[in-house]
Amino acid sequence: KTTCNPTEMASLEWKAKLQEVPVNCKDLNQLIMNYLVVEGYKDAAEQFALESGEVPTVDLDAVESRMKVRSAVQSGDIPTAIDKVNDLNPEILDTNHTLYFHLNLQRFIEMVRAGRVDDALDFAQTELAPLGEQHEVFLHELEEAMAVLAFMGLEGSPVSHLLEPAQRHKVASELNAAILSSQCQDQDPRLPSLLRLLVWAQNHLAEKKIDFPRMSLDGVLEDAMEI
Repeated sequence: KTTCNPTEMASLEWKAKLQEVPVNCKDLNQLIMNYLVVEGYKDAAEQFALESGEVPTVDLDAVESRMKVRSAVQSGDIPTAIDKVNDLNPEILDTNHTLYFHLNLQRFIEMVRAGRVDDALDFAQTELAPLGEQHEVFLHELEEAMAVLAFMGLEGSPVSHLLEPAQRHKVASELNAAILSSQCQDQDPRLPSLLRLLVWAQNHLAEKKIDFPRMSLDGVLEDAMEI
């Protein structure tokens, strides 16, 4: 008499249940297109539209313009980024005071990075200080940025993170999300959110000592493991 390993049976049963779940090809295509558009992969979105027949929900030229704005911030060219976002929609910075402050704060940081200390001090006095007076919530960040001047050239300073590339990416992401919101688009792609939900659900089951086949993030169904 042939016997089956309980783990193998669990895996087979799980796979069978997965096969029973209806998956709409159009829904998958929309997920992929959403990811490509939100992340700014214009060329890939155009190619995917040709191959799948999925029509983008936005003008892909607008995607390219948005990526030019994000690229300007990531390269430290804040004046160009501000000009480009105003060309797209001047109301974005007029109505989002926090974003406007963060862009100007990043502009100050870039001046310090370039060694333009006098320009940075003048900019802080004429542009940043009034914003801090109008919105007290900005004062802590303003003081932290001003401390960059005091710790210039010192390794391991408490504000060194402001000069790291991650700081530029943080501001670029904030601006990118604001542009997407102004265009009534998702600020974050849906696909990564679904993957995070998958990881959360699997971890939740594992915490309850439930034995089940895990699906890895590369789509491979792994055999159930002893918890």
